[in-house]
Parts: sequence; structure tokens; C-alpha cells
Amino acid sequence: MSETDRLLEQNRAWAERKRAAEPGFFQKLAQQQSPKFLWIGCSDSRVPANEITGLAPGEVFVHRNVANLVVHTDLNCLSVLHFAVELLQVRHIIVCGHYGCAGVRAAIARQKVGLAESWLHHVQDVQSKYAAELAAIADPLRRERRLCELNVLEQMDHVCASSVVQEAWTRHQPLSVHAWIYGLEDGLLRDLGVSRSGVAK
Repeated sequence: MSETDRLLEQNRAWAERKRAAEPGFFQKLAQQQSPKFLWIGCSDSRVPANEITGLAPGEVFVHRNVANLVVHTDLNCLSVLHFAVELLQVRHIIVCGHYGCAGVRAAIARQKVGLAESWLHHVQDVQSKYAAELAAIADPLRRERRLCELNVLEQMDHVCASSVVQEAWTRHQPLSVHAWIYGLEDGLLRDLGVSRSGVAK
């Protein structure tokens, strides 16, 4: 059996288990999606949004990219944000990074990673903005972890400043934005202690 055939077989087994445990689950899911959460996270294969939050299919709308960036020229991310807020009426946007992010590490090292180098300039911008704070951290691993956190906080700011979120808050739509980070080493999500809701600029 090929590697891809194995995935198809595993999918069939999963669907059978789901049908046995919850008859009618797929019929109900096919009729609508009404998630309360939008997850903006890293593409890293070790950080699957549904699994680490214990949410079922249909409960979280997901956008992922390298280093969990929210860039105002990225129509893909902005389209997801618009769809989630305007059409799905999500109540929470979670920007989630993770410690040990290869994108953050490559940005710090100015590593040659082809096309992704241009994308990672956005992380380097965060690094430059907080250069003094980061320089004061002697341990390289702690410095990298702090940049992972700062990157999440900056991307959260970008979400909050977007026209989609500003317009939602102007019309008093219930919507909160949260900054989280995930630990690969222990499987735990951490709230970075900054959440915003309902305050248009």
C-alpha cells in the first residue's frame, strides 16, 4: 500500500468510526458550518488546530501560513478573515504561534530559504521593532521563544487593525481577538494575556 493509499484507508476507517459514534454527523455537518472560532496559525504540521483544541470538524475555521503572519497585502488571509467575520459570524479570532517555529528561526538566522525569505521579512520587521528587548535576553533559546511571542502579538495587532475587524466592532458585532502560543514540547496552549473586543479605532 502506498503512503497516499494509506491516508485514504485511514480516512475511510475514521469516517466509519465517526458514523458509528454519531449517526447523522456528516449529514448534519454537510448542511451548514457555524464555527465560533477563527484560528490563524502556523502551517507547521505539528500544530493541528482542531486536534490540539479538542474541537470537532465544523467547530473552527482555519487559516494557516508560515510563521502565522497577518499581512495586509495577503488577500488569502484577508479573504479568510472577511469570510469568517462577515459570513460565518465567528465570535473569537485566535492568532496562535508556537515555540520552535522554523519560520521564526530562519528569520533570526537570515537563512536562505528561497521564496519564503520575502515572506519572513515580516518576522524580521518584528525582530527589528523589539531589538532592544530581544538583545537584553542573553540565552539564544529564550530570545527565540520571546520573538515567537512578540510575533503573535504583532499579528494580533494586524488583525485588530484590519478593516474587517474595525467594521465589525463599529457595528457592535460580538468579536474578540486573542493571542495564544503553543508548546511543541508539552502540547499546551498558553494565553499571552492580551485579548481585545469591541473597540474600533
